[in-house]
Amino acid sequence: MSSPEAGRREASTPEAGAPEELPPLVVVAGATGTGKTALSLALAEELAARGVRAEIVSADSRQVYRGMDIGTAKATAEERARVPHHGLDLVDPDEAFSVADYSHHAAQALAGIAERGAVALLVGGTGFYLRAVARGLAVDELPWDADVRAAVEARLTADGLPALVAELRRIAPTRAAAVDLRNPRRVVRALEIARLRGDAPLPAPRGYGRPVLWLGLQVEPAVLRERICTRARTQFDTGLIEETRALVARFDPSSPSFSGIGYAEALAVIGGRLDREAAIAEDARRNVLFARRQATWFRREPDIQWLDATREILIEESSEAVENYLANLRQE
Repeated sequence: MSSPEAGRREASTPEAGAPEELPPLVVVAGATGTGKTALSLALAEELAARGVRAEIVSADSRQVYRGMDIGTAKATAEERARVPHHGLDLVDPDEAFSVADYSHHAAQALAGIAERGAVALLVGGTGFYLRAVARGLAVDELPWDADVRAAVEARLTADGLPALVAELRRIAPTRAAAVDLRNPRRVVRALEIARLRGDAPLPAPRGYGRPVLWLGLQVEPAVLRERICTRARTQFDTGLIEETRALVARFDPSSPSFSGIGYAEALAVIGGRLDREAAIAEDARRNVLFARRQATWFRREPDIQWLDATREILIEESSEAVENYLANLRQE
């Protein structure tokens, strides 16, 4: 449910600070299943061995939800003990959470990282989150209206997602082309903005405030498909259905967070609409399509240094890129 507090955050996202108030920022981007979490952990530990402290800021729109651990491939407690993490477990699954909320949290996390003299690793596959932080997207300039949001959410419940998609395409075709139209939460927010300001372009990015290193992970499609299928089965084998059952005992399963890949399939098993094998197959199918959409998004992003995530020397390549980046910053 949307809250007034969420609305206030939407309208008051802090701007990036002065360069000395911002830590060096390394983005680790890529589609689902490309190994971003593993690389970020290895990279942080490699930097620590070289005397450079690093902390990880998650940029994953599903990992913000408490209790949604298995289905979002969230860093484990052991992994978080190895390297400090931010951006995880911020709200309950039935709470509204916007890119402006994320930007607000990220700004606070980055300020703390800067105070500790560390490097920030911004890691994830949610392109809008990455862009908001690393390119300074002016999310505070996007309109927010509680009544409009409530009306859009009510229509979603009454008429379903296709009706919202059709309206968005009609009144804001440019915005519709840039939105994941299978994601109810993204469509609701896009339609809210469209109803308030039509199809006007997004505000121009302000920039991060200092240079940013963008690293992108890519995997050949057939290999990535195999990885995704393996992960889907592993998540069901390690308790995704049980995790989902425990969550819906506490939270409304109609909340948008439960439409996420993995949880929707687990709910279908719990409700008797799919058997376990069919749910695993559907989970993998949706993730493969999602990975394609992510790859399309990232191809539009400039200045990404692409790395083959299947290469054994990946950590060497990435740590060398970070070392060069930090050396250039010291020369400024």
